[in-house]
Amino acid sequence: MVQPYKNEPATDFTVKENKEAFEDALKRVKEGFGYDVPLIINGEEIMTDDKYTSYNPALKDEALGHISKATTDHIEQAMSAGKEAFKAWRDWTAEDRANLMIRVAALIRRKKHDISALMVYEAGKPWNEADGDTNEAIDFIEYYARSMKDLADGKPVDDREGEHNRYFYQPMGVGVTITPWNFPFAIMAGTTLAPVVAGNTVLLKPAEDTPLVAYELMKILKEAGLPDGVVNFVPGDPKEIGDYMVDHIDTQFITFTGSRPVGVGIYERAAKVHEGQTHLKRVIAEMGGKDGIIVDADADTDLAAEAIVSSAFGFSGQKCSACSRAIVHKDVYDEVLKKSVELTKEIKLGNTIDNTEMGPVINQKQFDKIKGYIEEGKKDGTLEVGGGADDSKGYFIEPTIFSGLKSTDTIMQEEIFGPVVGFTKGDNFDEMLEMANDTDYGLTGAVITNTREHWHKAVKYFDVGNLYLNRGCTAAVVGYHPFGGFKMSGTDQKTGSPDYLLNFLNQKVASEQF
Repeated sequence: MVQPYKNEPATDFTVKENKEAFEDALKRVKEGFGYDVPLIINGEEIMTDDKYTSYNPALKDEALGHISKATTDHIEQAMSAGKEAFKAWRDWTAEDRANLMIRVAALIRRKKHDISALMVYEAGKPWNEADGDTNEAIDFIEYYARSMKDLADGKPVDDREGEHNRYFYQPMGVGVTITPWNFPFAIMAGTTLAPVVAGNTVLLKPAEDTPLVAYELMKILKEAGLPDGVVNFVPGDPKEIGDYMVDHIDTQFITFTGSRPVGVGIYERAAKVHEGQTHLKRVIAEMGGKDGIIVDADADTDLAAEAIVSSAFGFSGQKCSACSRAIVHKDVYDEVLKKSVELTKEIKLGNTIDNTEMGPVINQKQFDKIKGYIEEGKKDGTLEVGGGADDSKGYFIEPTIFSGLKSTDTIMQEEIFGPVVGFTKGDNFDEMLEMANDTDYGLTGAVITNTREHWHKAVKYFDVGNLYLNRGCTAAVVGYHPFGGFKMSGTDQKTGSPDYLLNFLNQKVASEQF
């Protein structure tokens, strides 16, 4: 009997045995670097002459693996494989598909440290962040498996005399999953296997910066016994194959997590009906945030500072849910700012192999972009701490706080996706709430207050998909905090929610007369 869902516990690295086990995993993973990664289409590994290389962002000259690049011809092969595999996969019972996914989760659990260690190298994740990423992947898979069992028989509808009615769900066909580099295992696994457990087949295009992590999932799916062609692995140049997959007449749905410009482009392209296309495509898009924490006049200032700093600088601020705006009441502004600066100065920045609290940003493009925003911040506000950047060996940027900003300043409006947070001051709660809402995004937010009336007001009017009281604005847990946002943060089809699988199912009614 399958046990009720519960989230995967974090590894306590203060325990000697756990620390040593992870150090062993880091050594074990490193020994294999330099290997070639194939495409996988209909279960067949395909090596191409045209490859690109995955590098360690903490040691930018360290090559980790060489990845075959898919062409549009490969996409056609993968589409054909997905369509053929769908014919049989859709006929598996929901329970059988779900049980296979539970087996996948069990295999990941056994290899947890090796997968997390790979993320330390390929994504520059700190140990605890990498461990959390792997745990969240397990959570997604376990949760969606149980969700599919709940949906297996449809939902009850009424019968009239002489009539029997059924309302049920059926899979759609072949979809495309385009995954991000910041949660290279959790989001990649969740957005790939949610449609799969619902009975669909998928073309998986991993993020260019973290393909080795995605390849680990492919190996686990094979070991678990997933039929060939159900998931086809097609890394490559997004300009060459990304638009082609979105435009393809056989693509039923696209799941995307990434930047706003790319997400908007996918949404627009998917709306066009091409010759020979017989359906409207669904787009499930998560496109980032500009997340704020409101600190009220009566707030616990120690709690506020910890919430801001942990939310701003976890994984170098490379989370769509990261706090990049601290909106603080004038009465406690100086105190919260001072305590936040003190906490920030304690953060150890360095190569995360050494279990540092903060590591590099992902690549040169992001490094240069974040540096540009830091220079912009110096024009509009006061640099309180950080601001340094060094790409001589890896892509390291110090955790950075600016004060004295207006909520309309550039670095308070545009998504930076790096370790930069700006402080602005408010006279009262209504003004702070207005400032919190004055961005194009609406993903996460938090309120630090002891005034219940203000919390009730925020619940109604703080325009974000995930809102938290007296804690940071990151670290949503699957099954507890369904995740997704409003406005330009995306389509708000909440991951880790009871409704998520409905994105990948058609609703059908069969009415039988007697």
